[in-house]
Amino acid sequence: MELESVPGVTEWHDDPDSFLGVGPLYDGAVYPLSVLVSWFGPVERIRTADALTRYPDADPDRPTHVLASLQFADGPVVRLTASTYVPHRSREFYGLELHGDDGSLYLDDAGALVAEDDSVHFGGRGREYVPMAPPTPDRERHHVDGPDRLARGIERGRIDYGDARRSAHVVAVCNAIETAAESGEAVSVPDCGATARDPAVPTVRPPVPDRTEGSSAAGDGTASLRLPPVGFGCSRYRDGEYVDRIDSIATALDAGYRLLDSAELYGNESRIGDLLAAPGTPDRDGLFVLGKVWNTNHEHVREACRGSLSELGIDAFDCYAFHWPEAWAYQGPLERLAERPVAEQERLTFPEREGERATVDVSLESTWRRMEALVDDGLTRTLGLCNVSREQVARVCETARYPPAVVQVESHPYLPRTDLVEYCHDRGIRVIAHSPLSAPGLLDEPVLAEVGERYGLSPAGVVLSWQIGRGVVPIPASNDRTHVAANLAAAGRRLAPADAARVADLADPEFER
Repeated sequence: MELESVPGVTEWHDDPDSFLGVGPLYDGAVYPLSVLVSWFGPVERIRTADALTRYPDADPDRPTHVLASLQFADGPVVRLTASTYVPHRSREFYGLELHGDDGSLYLDDAGALVAEDDSVHFGGRGREYVPMAPPTPDRERHHVDGPDRLARGIERGRIDYGDARRSAHVVAVCNAIETAAESGEAVSVPDCGATARDPAVPTVRPPVPDRTEGSSAAGDGTASLRLPPVGFGCSRYRDGEYVDRIDSIATALDAGYRLLDSAELYGNESRIGDLLAAPGTPDRDGLFVLGKVWNTNHEHVREACRGSLSELGIDAFDCYAFHWPEAWAYQGPLERLAERPVAEQERLTFPEREGERATVDVSLESTWRRMEALVDDGLTRTLGLCNVSREQVARVCETARYPPAVVQVESHPYLPRTDLVEYCHDRGIRVIAHSPLSAPGLLDEPVLAEVGERYGLSPAGVVLSWQIGRGVVPIPASNDRTHVAANLAAAGRRLAPADAARVADLADPEFER
């Protein structure tokens, strides 16, 4: 390589002397090092290091190219490259790439003050990288935020020294790298009191409800479930046909979805279970798994729930709901439906009697009592209702020992279900919107394109952001990797009230499937 052809700091900065004086460790490497120390705690020692001090048109005071291998006290080993040769904003100027047993994580800029939708990528073992968009709106930070926070702490007499200790440790790491490069030997690093900070990742599983007489789950108006802003629908149905969702569910998990909407009817619970047990899948405590009993099993709720749990390979659901309020004739256990011929699947799940749907006389209240027994037995933490009216929700709440924590209904701008949503929210019941994007013609509405242009969102993203803004959790589904990631990115946008009102104006009282 011709040294003169490398556009380093003297090429992109008008006054490069300060950079050459302080060197690439203290000018650039401190950014990824600060992130790594925050994640993993202190560096224990510098295993090896080397440094090169050359520059074609300058006389730097410190090495201009440094390589080092860092051993963290908690185990990770990191290779660090710091250089003033590197072109400004090249792909790896501040990049971090982490590889573990279960997958790989890529952060494109450890010095960024705000995260973009594609700033972080994750790839489960053996799978392609997927963008992990921020699940909440961005809050841009500024370089002066740290000193400002310190000044306010001094004023209050309560100073958080944690950041200062980590900063001192980062400087100690840089010092040790230089020492190791000069000596050719490993060098220990003082920890300066730096300790790993627990990651600020909320657990989405709800607590097990109190099972004493008269107690409720999460629907008594005192507390709501803390759900992710967007979930992923695992249904195999699309445009009246069966589709394979497993690859897209894996993509969704890699992208950062943490709510999976499963159901006995979908027939793919065993395949989802294989995925949940595979390397690279988030820990169970970080997932919210919702299951649903099918219409033919309203009198066999326990059997259905245990069968689904067995296929999913989990001990308990975070929420278990009935799929529809209407009860149909029992057809036996619905195991591994996806592996059966389509005709058999239809016969088992949509039974007929003399050309009519084979219904049975099972009341809503009796089905709910059977479901409440699942909470008593620890098979689910909360209960839910799907495809119900406000009146049906009220009927269940009147007599329930464990009122519903979740209500799931079809909802989108054409069918906002505002009355039901407000009723549920007033009682601490979370609302989940299935089929949020699939209404015919919805995504072709000009108003969605107009609003989306202002926020950098597709029409689908506008719809999802609108739902999130009104406290509803949408569960889109897609087999397109790009759409899977983009749908989650919509959680990081919030529509202004005027734009949300324009979306709401699409409501169509005549809408029917």
